[in-house]
Amino acid sequence: MLQTIREERMTRARLIRDAGGLNSAIESGSLAQYIDLSLSEAIVLGLIQQDVKNFVGIFGHGSTEVAEVLRVYEAEGLVKMYPVRNEIEAVHAATALRWVTAEKCAVVTSIGPGAMQAFAGSLVPLSEGLGVWFLIGDETTEDEGPNMQQIPSHEQDQFLKLFSVMGPTYKLHTPGAINTALTRGLVTTEHPIRQSPFYLLMPMNTQPEIIPDFNLKSFPADYPPKLGAAADNGTYLQVAEALLKSERIVVKVGGGTIKAGAELLEFLELTDAVAVTSPLVPGLVPYSNPRNMMVGGSKGTICGNYAMENADLLVAIGTRFVCQSDCSRTGYPNVKKVITINGDVNTALHYRKTTALVGDIQATLSGLNAVLREKATDQNDQSSRWLQDCSKKRQDWEAFKQARYSSPCLYDEMWKKEVLTQPAAIKAALDWARDNQVVSFFDAGDVQANGFQIVENERYGQTFTETGASYMGFASSALLATAMTKQPFYGLAFTGDGSFVMNPQILIDAVQHRASGCILLMDNRRMAAISGLQKDQYKEAYATNDSVEVDYVAWGNAIKGVRAGDGGFSVESLLEALNNARKHKGLSLVYIRVYSGDDPLGGMGVFGRWNVGNWSKETQALRHKIGL
Repeated sequence: MLQTIREERMTRARLIRDAGGLNSAIESGSLAQYIDLSLSEAIVLGLIQQDVKNFVGIFGHGSTEVAEVLRVYEAEGLVKMYPVRNEIEAVHAATALRWVTAEKCAVVTSIGPGAMQAFAGSLVPLSEGLGVWFLIGDETTEDEGPNMQQIPSHEQDQFLKLFSVMGPTYKLHTPGAINTALTRGLVTTEHPIRQSPFYLLMPMNTQPEIIPDFNLKSFPADYPPKLGAAADNGTYLQVAEALLKSERIVVKVGGGTIKAGAELLEFLELTDAVAVTSPLVPGLVPYSNPRNMMVGGSKGTICGNYAMENADLLVAIGTRFVCQSDCSRTGYPNVKKVITINGDVNTALHYRKTTALVGDIQATLSGLNAVLREKATDQNDQSSRWLQDCSKKRQDWEAFKQARYSSPCLYDEMWKKEVLTQPAAIKAALDWARDNQVVSFFDAGDVQANGFQIVENERYGQTFTETGASYMGFASSALLATAMTKQPFYGLAFTGDGSFVMNPQILIDAVQHRASGCILLMDNRRMAAISGLQKDQYKEAYATNDSVEVDYVAWGNAIKGVRAGDGGFSVESLLEALNNARKHKGLSLVYIRVYSGDDPLGGMGVFGRWNVGNWSKETQALRHKIGL
């Protein structure tokens, strides 16, 4: 019986390959429309029909049946499996692939600890709005006794309950429900406004069950339609009039705006507004554009936070109002009116005093711009008082940054010598990446915060900063996406020592799968972002550093195929190391020691409020006073 199933499966995969796809194989008559098919094969075929052909993860006893199907289909070139050494790494790689190239991917795990690792990692695509499939092994449905690695409890469907808290989840208790599961996953991962992870739970005993007379033409194929512009009913004119009457407009640009770059730039000109961007969208408003005030919030810029603090009208486009980004709802103390453009009703009504335009952002902006063009006057020029005031603050910010770049090295008490500061190192590496068409990824922590304050992109897609979950270990793991894509690119992972050691498996998996990139590892032997926060709040750092010496260069070179080198103690030596790394075909690691201390030239500073620690009482009181 097993031999027959295996031979039939191999024959099907070959016929599908030769015909150029499942539908072609059926239409040509080489493959019958109705066949006996295992649930596991139906899952794989259904995902192929949705153009999910990349799979990454770790197999275990909870996923051996799906693994066998993938083995057969990979042998015929229909899918590609990337086995890795950590499920969190797998999720980061799948997320980066979808983020950078829009290519789809499914993460495969076993039951138990592997599933939990993937569950934790899925915070990233959930936070950033990216559609990733999760194929999760689950306990058997006949409840014959506790399954090894299930959640130890005398209740049913514990994984279903757990994963459902995170997002849309479906348990394949009944094989005949496969197309419902695939449809819900399609809608979730291809949602027109905000994509999300989809968790498909696969009980170990239902995976190999045969579905008799399965209709191969019944797989879901209809993608969710794109939403239209927000309804008008006179609202566009009302919004346009409010915009043209306001003197100090700030536009908060979030990750939902990436498809509306041209419309956004026109909107800024028509309304004489300035933009404050989230860390997700550097380059969407070109850095050289005088209306770009860069990031705002608790790790914002002088000019970005000035615009937020002094604006009288806020236009929030495609943004979730994350706490640090809007200073825990205190970032706009003088705003009297809010206009939101978003596809999600709850997000659109986050603030009081809001007129919400709910619909597709690009289409809505296009319609609003048309009304503004009819109503606009010559008052919206490049010499307005608001733009002048913001531009002066931008000049202050440029001078602030230049002072740090002009002092690239500082004496560090721990290293007992002068070492590079993070601002100088990140600036040099970002410029190098931009000049060499390299895609940059930023890890969580101090590296990330300094990074998005420094980035100077002229177009979107050069830098990816995972800020929603702020997941340490993301950047290095993301480099695996360079091996999975059909659109080759070279990646540079900016990471600190703390983030790197949380997910160092890329050193092995990059070689195995021929990834192409470089890890820029900045070592200060501490969680500098938290140390700084502790000092700001309580005057003392606690349990956020160590005295353990690690030879990261030796660690990298211990993996055959990795090229690791020291970036030295100057900008020039760092650039030389990066150039040498770029010549290596595969993964490289460049190690540098960086400054951590109290000298203000050693970091990019903090310019906003945040509801955290002993700042909470004051921040909350201000929020209630503002009443926005």
